[in-house]
Amino acid sequence: MTLEVSNVATETDLTFTEVSNTVDFPKLERDLLKWWKERRVVEQYLTKNDCAAEKFSFIDGPITANNPMGVHHAWGRTYKDLFQRYHAMLGKEQRFQNGFDCQGLWVEVEVEKELGLKNKREIEDFGIANFVERCKERVWKYAAVQTEQAIRLGQWMDWDNSYYTMSDENNYTIWHFLKTCHDRGWIYKGHDVMPWCPRCGTGLSEHEIVTEGYQERTHLSVYVALPLDGEDASLLVWTTTPWTLAANVAAAVNPALDYLLVDQDGKRYYVAKDAAMQALKGDFQVVSEVTGADLVGKTYRAPFDSLPANAEVIHRVIAWSDVSSGEGTGIVHIAPGAGKEDYALSKEHDLQVIDPINQFGVYVEGFGWLSDKYVHDVATRIERDLRDQGVLYRSHQYTHRYPVCWRCNTDLVFRLVDEWFINMDGLRDRLMEVTREINWC
Repeated sequence: MTLEVSNVATETDLTFTEVSNTVDFPKLERDLLKWWKERRVVEQYLTKNDCAAEKFSFIDGPITANNPMGVHHAWGRTYKDLFQRYHAMLGKEQRFQNGFDCQGLWVEVEVEKELGLKNKREIEDFGIANFVERCKERVWKYAAVQTEQAIRLGQWMDWDNSYYTMSDENNYTIWHFLKTCHDRGWIYKGHDVMPWCPRCGTGLSEHEIVTEGYQERTHLSVYVALPLDGEDASLLVWTTTPWTLAANVAAAVNPALDYLLVDQDGKRYYVAKDAAMQALKGDFQVVSEVTGADLVGKTYRAPFDSLPANAEVIHRVIAWSDVSSGEGTGIVHIAPGAGKEDYALSKEHDLQVIDPINQFGVYVEGFGWLSDKYVHDVATRIERDLRDQGVLYRSHQYTHRYPVCWRCNTDLVFRLVDEWFINMDGLRDRLMEVTREINWC
């Protein structure tokens, strides 16, 4: 059998379009974007399910419009786009609305850098209104940049209908919500001790500290003797924040721990039994052994009692089950105006609250030579003052994890502040009832 083949091209008849041996990926992206635009692909996609029987509501958790997007932003937006495409394929109507977070502190930090401002006072001198306008300008600039980046990523959204958290609509809605809460008697003014940046003059949330807020820091730590009333002995306390001693009102012990009364060079100190070897330096003799419960109720004298701010303070020993002997002396100095746990203890034990510093970390009137001094500049002077009074047992530099401001890297302080709260009593049950009525599908 003979097979005849005709019209077969020879090798010399074949022609190919020349292919580059390198790939220009950005050009491929631009070509595809152009193709989509010419054929109104995205526009058709966004509207093809209009008036569908079923809706899918997706609220974009916006990124801050502060800088160009990073890889982590692109990653998140890719997931969001994929999720919405899936529901579009199911035939569900959607808004396809992108969002921009416009009021994040990151915006303010970058504008501060642009203007060369170093602290809150300089912002106020520049003018709050002027500063806000500069922040808005930065938001508009980088919202546009991020939009173009997202389009290049191939994200399909209704870009002309993006929402901005700085919009009047959003702000008036928030104010309306707060007004409603006020009209119904749910808003009240209270006090709390919170992490505070003295450089920025503002508080930080616990979330900000947990996620980005701890660094290795080395601080002067001091062991201080607090002489007991009516007894020739002192409580030995340890702190890594000497500035808080000026606001001391109490000393806390664990009622369940064992404590030693020791004699060292003619002076007597109370210290937790398991902490004695690490806290005390040099030879000592044990005079007696007691429990923490035996110390509760005793009163003592503090090193800054002569200051006007402390004129009416009665210092006493209180019980606190969280006190441990693993570090320090097993006796904790308590300053409710300068510590979150301390403030909680003041409510539990009806302790006085001394508020020592202002929003810029400067001691207020009533603290003698400390008044008008910056809180982070006084550690060595306080050490010297304690030594002059004869109550400094010892001091040393101590390295530990300490909270700092993620915006400016300043060591934080804990400060007593006025705060507004929404009273949730009576609202919780109603909120839970509403959630049961919502279709979460």
